[in-house]
Amino acid sequence: MSKKLNKLSLKTISAIALKSSLKSTKYQLIAALSILVATNPAHAETNFIDIDNQNSMGQVTSVNQLSDVSPTDWAYEALRSLVERYGCIVGYPDRTFRGNRALSRYEFAAGLNACMQSIERLIGTGGVSEEDIAALRRLIAEFETELAALGARVDNLEGRVAFLEDNQFSTTTKLAGEVAFTLADAFGGDVTNPTTGLREDFSAQTTFTSRVRLQMSTSFTGNDVLYTRLTAGNLENSFASQTFTNEGRFAYDGQAGNNLTLDRLHYYFSPTRNLRVFTMASLGGHHFYADTFNSGLEAGGGAGGALSRFGERNPIYRLGLGGQGLGLRTQLGDKFELSAGYLARGGNNPAEGRGLLNGNYSAMGQLVFKPSNRFKLGLTYINSYDPNGAGSAFNFGGTGTRFGNLQGLGLDGIPVASNSYGVQGQFDISPKFSLRAWGGYTNARLIETGSAEIWNYAVALAFPDLGKEGSLGAIIVGAEPYLTGLSVPNAVDFAKDTPLHVEVSYKYPINDRISLTPGLIVLTAPNQNSGANDPIYIGTLRTTFSF
Repeated sequence: MSKKLNKLSLKTISAIALKSSLKSTKYQLIAALSILVATNPAHAETNFIDIDNQNSMGQVTSVNQLSDVSPTDWAYEALRSLVERYGCIVGYPDRTFRGNRALSRYEFAAGLNACMQSIERLIGTGGVSEEDIAALRRLIAEFETELAALGARVDNLEGRVAFLEDNQFSTTTKLAGEVAFTLADAFGGDVTNPTTGLREDFSAQTTFTSRVRLQMSTSFTGNDVLYTRLTAGNLENSFASQTFTNEGRFAYDGQAGNNLTLDRLHYYFSPTRNLRVFTMASLGGHHFYADTFNSGLEAGGGAGGALSRFGERNPIYRLGLGGQGLGLRTQLGDKFELSAGYLARGGNNPAEGRGLLNGNYSAMGQLVFKPSNRFKLGLTYINSYDPNGAGSAFNFGGTGTRFGNLQGLGLDGIPVASNSYGVQGQFDISPKFSLRAWGGYTNARLIETGSAEIWNYAVALAFPDLGKEGSLGAIIVGAEPYLTGLSVPNAVDFAKDTPLHVEVSYKYPINDRISLTPGLIVLTAPNQNSGANDPIYIGTLRTTFSF
């Protein structure tokens, strides 16, 4: 009889235990155990289990000794039976049971084992009646359907796990993607063509463009990551060919003809606890390793942040963009952070005047002061050199006026050494309102020719969760890089109007994977010349899919 009963009990235990494992409290364990050990109390022996396996007290002989158990508890009768009749439950030293505490599977198994040992002793001494066996058989029959269903579920889960293991993308690599569709148009009055010098009607057509990114993030040690990104698109330079300026270009433009390119290849690792190292073999940029003080709007050229390149960050971070190099970021105590890096466009080219050390370079240092989680301030310095210089190599990464990029001034081919200074900050006034601001000044030394002064600045207001969780409203007002002073012999005369950039956008999440971003960009004095150019308005509706 004992062997037969053991088999019956194990089947019953399996059904009840599997059902109970869907729950998570000690009271639910007690309810299951009480069914399993509902036998003659006269032959029960002392056999208790410390469910918590720590800070245990001796076995209690009455449920009333447990101060946090009352007759109104739903599992009170089951607990009283196990404590007073079978002695297989104990409590904490402070005489509490803590029945609503989370329960692990190990603890559940330990409780089952202790009470089953009590049953086995009863069987060995003949303390189990035919009525008890009949009751257990009824339980088995009751749970027969559940057992069959659970067995099928387990088989199904095992099959699915095996399929995932055989077909998983990688055990070390995560694949993320982003697709952006942009419906846009630009409007304006008259603009001056810098090539002909003639004033003409502004002409731009409505466009529907796309950009796709696929990025693989691979970790080899758990403390490092290798980024490999493929990009394709047909935005080209947004409306720059019609506006004759880089002002107002979309943050995520640049690709043409839907040609697929490997545009980012970076490897980051941490040799010490407080130091992060950033190696950039393709598409290096200072913003990859340094804080740019514009969370939510800074998307690294992605289609989930600000609409424009200027709206993402202080343009001085774009000096040297696109090269190869190294970045470092380290904590200095609790309130300070230091970032430093070196980039070289053409660093992969061994030709004369190129390479890492004999061509274009940009070296940056930045100190961040962060006294609280809501406020931070940064001071930035960048020293750069462009051997091909003014008119071609020197630029702010697709932002600013033509004069701000030293174009159209008769300075082509003159090497440029520059010192740039930036100050930027972010103050999260509340969870739903954040103020950001930056300013940048560049002193460009035209080798053996003269010098130029270039400024940019902006204030950004961000409204996280505006109207819906995950949304982001933004208002950005400032001036993209523009030339304010030029000291060279026989300098070309140029206008010095302030080229205000006003940007309003609202990112609305349809769900976790799709968002819509309508917005408007206004350029009040394109190419810093309000007399030659009327204001330009760029309207857009961006749809972003992420996966």
